[in-house]
Amino acid sequence: MKHREDQEFQKLINRRTAILGGVKFTLFAALAGRLYFLQVEEAAKYRTLSENNQFNFELLPPIRGRILDRNGIPLATNKDNFRLEIVSEQTRDVAHTLKRLQGIIDISPETIRRISDEINKKRSFVPVLVSENLSRKDISKVAIQTPYLPGIKIDIGQTRYYPFRDLAVHLTGYVAVISKFEKTGDPLLELPGFRTGKSGIEKAFDSKMRGKAAQRQVEVNALGRIIRKLPGEETQMGQDVRLTVDIRLQNFATKRLAQGNSTHIPVDDPRIQRALNEGQDLPAGTDPVNGYVNVDKRGNILPPESGAAVVMDAFNGDVLALVSTPGFDPNAFSSGLNAADWENLLSNPRSPMTNKAVSGQYSPGSTFKMIVCLAALEAGVAHKETQVNCPGMIEFGDSRFHCWRKEGHGWLNMIDAIEQSCDVYLYELAKRVGIKRIGEMAARFGFGEAFDFGLPGENRGLIPTPAWKRKTFGQSWHAGETLITSIGQGFILCTPLQMAVMTCRLVNGGRTVSPRLLQDKNVKELKNNSLQISPRHLKTVLKGMDRVINGPKGTARKVVDQDMRFRFGGKSGSVQVKRISLDERESGKIKNKERPWHERDHAMFVAFAPLHSPRYAVSVVVEHGGGGSTMAAPIARDILDETLRLNPSKS
Repeated sequence: MKHREDQEFQKLINRRTAILGGVKFTLFAALAGRLYFLQVEEAAKYRTLSENNQFNFELLPPIRGRILDRNGIPLATNKDNFRLEIVSEQTRDVAHTLKRLQGIIDISPETIRRISDEINKKRSFVPVLVSENLSRKDISKVAIQTPYLPGIKIDIGQTRYYPFRDLAVHLTGYVAVISKFEKTGDPLLELPGFRTGKSGIEKAFDSKMRGKAAQRQVEVNALGRIIRKLPGEETQMGQDVRLTVDIRLQNFATKRLAQGNSTHIPVDDPRIQRALNEGQDLPAGTDPVNGYVNVDKRGNILPPESGAAVVMDAFNGDVLALVSTPGFDPNAFSSGLNAADWENLLSNPRSPMTNKAVSGQYSPGSTFKMIVCLAALEAGVAHKETQVNCPGMIEFGDSRFHCWRKEGHGWLNMIDAIEQSCDVYLYELAKRVGIKRIGEMAARFGFGEAFDFGLPGENRGLIPTPAWKRKTFGQSWHAGETLITSIGQGFILCTPLQMAVMTCRLVNGGRTVSPRLLQDKNVKELKNNSLQISPRHLKTVLKGMDRVINGPKGTARKVVDQDMRFRFGGKSGSVQVKRISLDERESGKIKNKERPWHERDHAMFVAFAPLHSPRYAVSVVVEHGGGGSTMAAPIARDILDETLRLNPSKS
């Protein structure tokens, strides 16, 4: 009986074993079939997917070209910048990665929000800037933790650097992050830290200096960390831009213009430090970083003068210095300018963001008198010995037109009139020659002209005509407006650059030289570009400019320094900003220093040197600086002296 039971039990075991074996066989057969399908039938598909998971593309930014002066000295270059970036496609959880990173270095909640916004807007393979300009210590701390920070990339990028800071900022301009209006879909513009030119040469030649980006394939591990960079395209560095400017002269002219008639005091002087310790603020635009601040005779700290200066080679048009003060430090834009500093720049009444040399438009004042004299000489309505009596004012129609000298100049000829800057003499010439011929002569000497010489923002100024007034105001031209124009007041406007061009064309024999800022631009031959002005007439006005400085009654005779190594000629000008009423004139309450700064006259001066063989021309404008002979003339003299010492046209 027992034997029979054992046999039944064994049959049951065998039956179950057979069933289990069949199931196992079926499972293994199915698995083998699936493996065969994946490894053979679908091999190509999954090989592609594997490669896509293993390799990514990396966009390599190019190095921006430099801006150089005429001697090859860098005015704008690049320096290393340690920064962190995140690539969203290389991490499964961006928020988790950033939270880990916050435990290592300081990252504000605002930065986290900014990163999230950029990731949502950019393509997944494009890196997003997390932080830049980091210290080596911070970079080292992050580097140790990189295995736990998927998607985070340590990069040594390039930051724009301006070694001369504010001294050349209105030439170089600056770069900053792109705005939404500049986005074109180019992935290069989306790279973290990528900046484009916003002003100056940086803006005008942005595409030339930008260079060409490259794409490279990189191998990554399961965490998205780059483990190998494969050979690929090479970036192309942007082209350098070489200017005609001499940074040594630019440096001198900027500091001299900013100083004006003030005294330069070192910022570490006890008086300055005492004032700062007592809670006094430096005036807007004061730059103690350069080591000096402006102080008046009473010891008051003053802001830098606001104005412009241009130095040119009168024969080939090279722009040797182009200055606008005050300036600003363009390096602040490279690292990121905060909102408060940006607002301070925009609200500064002395307009540091404006390149006054090419964008500033001013009435030329008495520096325009040579143009009116030439118009009269060329028209044959006057000659150099034409005599006019100046009693201090004339009546014309129902108006009085005053000379700057209340008691008058008496009888003068044309050279005397330029020397003493007699307004009444010019009024008489204006009545004879008319506004049409005055405007035509002004145009021949560069007024109303845009030279398109390399800097953006260039203004044309204005040569007023009866047709212009009718179109603009719907009014007729009055003869008295011709008289006002003849002394460089009223509607007529010009830039400091145009004033320098006028001076060049006066002293180079009357040839159409134009400003040249780029050294790789061909120099135009001047011998066949004559303005068709009589040499005899040019000699007359140049003699007058000689006597402005060196004559016994010259308006700028006091500017002559006995230790000067050269003689020069020039012409001063003062431009009214606020009209003086008859009551103010008669009461004598017309002193510039007694008015608010923004109501004071502009100071102008144009000059050339050496006197008997002119090579260099300079124009100086000091906004609300008062008298041209007392404020602008000493600045022009010192700039010319430094120009002749350096003699940059030989370099």
